[in-house]
Amino acid sequence: MSHKLRLMFFVSGLTLIAVGLPSFAAYEAGEVRKKEAKQPKASMFVENDITDISLPEEKEDENAQPIDFSADAVSADSSSKIITATGNVEINYNGMRLLTDKVEYNQNTDTIRARGNVRLYSSDGSAIYSDDVILGDHFSTGAIENIKVVLRDESHVFARSFRKKNNQTKVLDDAEYTPCDFCENNKPLWSVSARKVQHNEESKNVYYNDAFLKIKGLPVLYTPFFTHPDPTVKRRSGLLAPTFGSSNYIGTFFQPRYFWAVNDQINVIFSPIISTDKGLIYDGSYKQYFYNSYTEISGSYMNDHNKKSHRHRGNLTATGLYDINENWRFKYDLNYVSDYIYLKELDKPKNDDAWLESSVMFERFSGRDYASIEAFYYKTLSYNLRRANTKRYYEINRNKPYVAPLINIEMYSDPSSIGSYFKTDLGSASVYHKDGTQTQRMTAINAWELPFTTKYGEKYRFVASVKSDAYYVNKYKYKFENNGTYTGTTTRFFPQAGLEWRLPFVRATETSRHIIEPVVVGVVAPDGGNKISKIPNEDSADVYFDDTNVLDLDRYAGYDRNDTGSRLSYGMRWSAYDNLLGRTSAFVAQTYEKDKKSSFAESLDNSNNSHFSDLVGRINAEPNDYLSLNYRFRLDKDNFDTKYSELGASVGPEFLKLYTSYILLQGNSYYNDLYSERKELYLSLSSALSQYWSVSIYNLQDLAAQNKKSLEHGGNVIYEDECTKWITAVKKYNSSDPDLDNSYEFTFTFFLKTIGSFGS
Repeated sequence: MSHKLRLMFFVSGLTLIAVGLPSFAAYEAGEVRKKEAKQPKASMFVENDITDISLPEEKEDENAQPIDFSADAVSADSSSKIITATGNVEINYNGMRLLTDKVEYNQNTDTIRARGNVRLYSSDGSAIYSDDVILGDHFSTGAIENIKVVLRDESHVFARSFRKKNNQTKVLDDAEYTPCDFCENNKPLWSVSARKVQHNEESKNVYYNDAFLKIKGLPVLYTPFFTHPDPTVKRRSGLLAPTFGSSNYIGTFFQPRYFWAVNDQINVIFSPIISTDKGLIYDGSYKQYFYNSYTEISGSYMNDHNKKSHRHRGNLTATGLYDINENWRFKYDLNYVSDYIYLKELDKPKNDDAWLESSVMFERFSGRDYASIEAFYYKTLSYNLRRANTKRYYEINRNKPYVAPLINIEMYSDPSSIGSYFKTDLGSASVYHKDGTQTQRMTAINAWELPFTTKYGEKYRFVASVKSDAYYVNKYKYKFENNGTYTGTTTRFFPQAGLEWRLPFVRATETSRHIIEPVVVGVVAPDGGNKISKIPNEDSADVYFDDTNVLDLDRYAGYDRNDTGSRLSYGMRWSAYDNLLGRTSAFVAQTYEKDKKSSFAESLDNSNNSHFSDLVGRINAEPNDYLSLNYRFRLDKDNFDTKYSELGASVGPEFLKLYTSYILLQGNSYYNDLYSERKELYLSLSSALSQYWSVSIYNLQDLAAQNKKSLEHGGNVIYEDECTKWITAVKKYNSSDPDLDNSYEFTFTFFLKTIGSFGS
């Protein structure tokens, strides 16, 4: 073998050491008891490992890149057959750089040795430092004394020696790992050390003997034996990091977790909760992956018993996706909970949702066309509604809807020579209530749209559409009539035409840009014809008039109500980008309704009986790094009283930053007090006290209630440096719900960089 090729193998062998030495690893947790070598079941998953060192086999490479080699002197001893390079030896190969004082190649023993101030710099940013490196036995074995490795994430690995045996076992003696910064004479904040670390390539396991977790050099956690899979193992059964905490409902709790890799496609996690007040709470999840689909199931169960009652409680969630072919796919999201308060008390996902929704769906994608078939089931979880109107809450929960099927088809034509195109929407819905009301709807919307821009910069968009509906309704009672229920068939025909015009004016300089854009939207449509006494409103009850829909041709979210009547909407947009105003924009708009009693105006409880709507708009401002403001509003057109207000603002530097959000939403008597007034104020104050410490406090205040009480308040203390993070948080939730006790939550979480987190 040529000297050049041996140098190449020498450098590439050391390169694999540099890129293979890890952080002691990013794992969640692991077992400490010894496992059999053939089937270890430790569960610590690592991205890299300090023993992941590989030396290359001796093979000629015709495509090997050239080696840049230099030294002060090179000599050869013919009697001993030793070739020696001395003095500022530098070898550059494939982006790697080796510096040392001396390199010796012994032809008799086929070994290469680098001595004195050995430094290897890898292209990925890692570096190896040592005084003595030996590679031998056709480069399948090696030894490094007093090794120090600086990884690309600036973590450090130290070891008294490294040995690569010919049976593919690699050993580090007296090894220590830390991601923390530290001075030469000081101990790192924390480190992991072991008397011996071995990597068995056959079993793909890493074994630790006498392992310590040290804080400032002092051992705080010890295990005589410790094992985890090597970085080539992506998943394996074993223990995961546990969680723990305390709440006023279940008391102090501890939650161990066991990960079971059933096979390459199936994962199961057992995570029971052991609590002081509620005993054992079963919890777990199941995941399975297929070539073109996946499914995930999770849930919990508890036997809740106290002096007053005994209940079986729990929840179950199942989600999945199946790609049937290149056009069709099937999705499902199924959710069950025994009672509306269970998710809140156990701090489960979706505990703040107003509705717990379950659905199944078939979807089809083909070019510009789309189709879907869906079914929905709901369960009410709204704490706000129950607090504001308990009677209405129980009424909605008793009569909650079932939707099956809900069909939607959208088809677009290719653009014509002038840019116009046709759009067709076909839909069908069947809605059932427990009180007996049933609705079947079929809808077809045919529209023609033409967008174009004039040579003067004016932007136009013309839309003409016809909507046709057919309904079959059973046992529908209109709330404003007392003449019984309606059962029968009803049809509607609703034509509509709209024209949108806008003209942006731009003023630009070297340091700024200002844009002013007036917008006008005109809509022509017939008055009336919604037939609200015969057609229930199932999908258009949430009526909001704000800056997001003031310029829309159809301001309803669904199909059951048509946006009747002709109208003219107009508004103004302004935005600025410069050194003085930063990024600032504003928008304000209003609508003139030809019919004072249009369906949309009536839904908004237009008590003023006026042609003109309220003023709606928004303001967004970020003039500098110390101020951020977002404000949305709806103002009475006559006296400018606020009907809707939403504010979010952040003020101050990181040393002392104030954040506030405020929301005001007037009640709507049109919906029989379903929507009562909502007024809430959120305030938080945070401070970066130093480089490592920060604190924050917050409060959510209900300003609409008579006693204007705090809904929730709390705070946290955070410490974070380059290798650790510690979070302590306290939260107090105040509820007026008689079934939900005022609750507190205390959490403590401790992160070790590259290892994981421990806490609640």
